[in-house]
Amino acid sequence: MSEQAARATVAPGPDIRRFRVVVTGHDANGNSVVTSDVASPHVMPIMDQPNFAVTDFWKTFSTPADNGPATQSDPCGLPIQVAPPAGGSVFRVVQFPPDADWAAKAAAMGGAVAIDETAKSASKGGEVRHAHMHRTRSIDYAIVLSGEIWAVMDVGETKLVAGDMLVQRGTNHAWANRSGEPCIVAFVLIDARPLD
Repeated sequence: MSEQAARATVAPGPDIRRFRVVVTGHDANGNSVVTSDVASPHVMPIMDQPNFAVTDFWKTFSTPADNGPATQSDPCGLPIQVAPPAGGSVFRVVQFPPDADWAAKAAAMGGAVAIDETAKSASKGGEVRHAHMHRTRSIDYAIVLSGEIWAVMDVGETKLVAGDMLVQRGTNHAWANRSGEPCIVAFVLIDARPLD
């Protein structure tokens, strides 16, 4: 989510799925309770595409996480950053439209689109394998909820379908939706030691 995305001028379109988030906590007596049950308001279009969006559900700012009363308020906000907070984590989904829906826009922007300042460009000076090649200083757990998507690496790629999972260990990567339908992927990103 680049500076351009941070100043998004396009609202998420009607095809962007809205997700209900139920958060639990404790009452004054220490009993477990539901503290929040709402559709996440933290939805941000990517590349000003109304059908390409990220939705954040929850963030932590330390590991281990603080589940005390001081941290029970919604910690998310806009604009969304790709990487988790230093020492923390982020839980989100991304709805990827078919690459064909935004490829021309990426080409007009020079072929490689910086995601944001927290996601390092993965260009190694050669041909860009995908416009969104990037990496973050994190370990990411990805779960494909619907559709299909290709995980693109520096060398090679693999197709993932609903129910598949990927463990992303701070590597250069991109997500390519080569189908004609949207793909929804859930992610948990946890801050990690830098590799370089």
